[in-house]
Amino acid sequence: MTKSAMITLCGRPNVGKSTLTNALVGEKVAIVSNKPQTTRNRITAIVNRGDTQFVLMDTPGFHKPRTRLGDYMVNVVKESVADVDCVLLLVEPVAAVGPQEEALIERLKQSGAPAILVINKIDTVDKARLLEVMALYSQAYDFDAILPISAKTGDGLEELMAELEKYAAEGPHFFPEDMITDQPERQICAELVREKLLQCLDKEIPHGTAVEVTRFSERDNGIIDLEVTIYCEKDSHKGIIIGKKGAMLKKIGELARQDIEDFMGTKVFLQTWVKVKENWRDSLAQLRNFGFTED
Repeated sequence: MTKSAMITLCGRPNVGKSTLTNALVGEKVAIVSNKPQTTRNRITAIVNRGDTQFVLMDTPGFHKPRTRLGDYMVNVVKESVADVDCVLLLVEPVAAVGPQEEALIERLKQSGAPAILVINKIDTVDKARLLEVMALYSQAYDFDAILPISAKTGDGLEELMAELEKYAAEGPHFFPEDMITDQPERQICAELVREKLLQCLDKEIPHGTAVEVTRFSERDNGIIDLEVTIYCEKDSHKGIIIGKKGAMLKKIGELARQDIEDFMGTKVFLQTWVKVKENWRDSLAQLRNFGFTED
């Protein structure tokens, strides 16, 4: 008899949702960076353990939006905590319930979904601080369980999966056994390029970029030809992305190509261009163009 469970991961930006998703899957399905608001769409990842399939939904960081793109990201989070078997609220080991956590807890109360508090990054604090955080959140909400973990080191992940097993219901699996994500290959390639933009660029510039795969074709020998356009909001940003004599764009392309080749398992020829689309994050038409649409 097979079982399945739908699990939503939510929390403030940079709390480690995508790192945890990748750690549980065992492969990289979500991009990560040390900058907030890295994840823009809900990413579905699949973990198969024995007869049980866990469908993990990694959501954007919950924040106060400043653009229409931000509004979209926040709405994705709000919708993702309803109609699931369990919600994982990820927090940092800080003895304070912030406004983002308060808003998400209020959303949990409204949805009535079972919830587990996951305290991530426990490798950065001592036990006394951890107990303080656990006590504080116990007062804020009646979680089914409170689990300390480190997505980075893997500490506590087996205990987390054992807890999630309790929410699995008998029934068919939602995805084939060999799938680890429902994202198309083109989307993953675009996201890997965007990850390198976040890694290599500073301040607001990488947050104002969008990446579109304009060509994805496979040769008879298995080599993939990939053409990618990077969109930014200002001419000055375009110059920074390209860099002196194209050095920055070359670096971004080389780093992205290495990860894309690892993901695809074959050689990739990657070409990149940079174009300006002013204020695209506040343009409904452009957001739809880039796939940020709500059903």
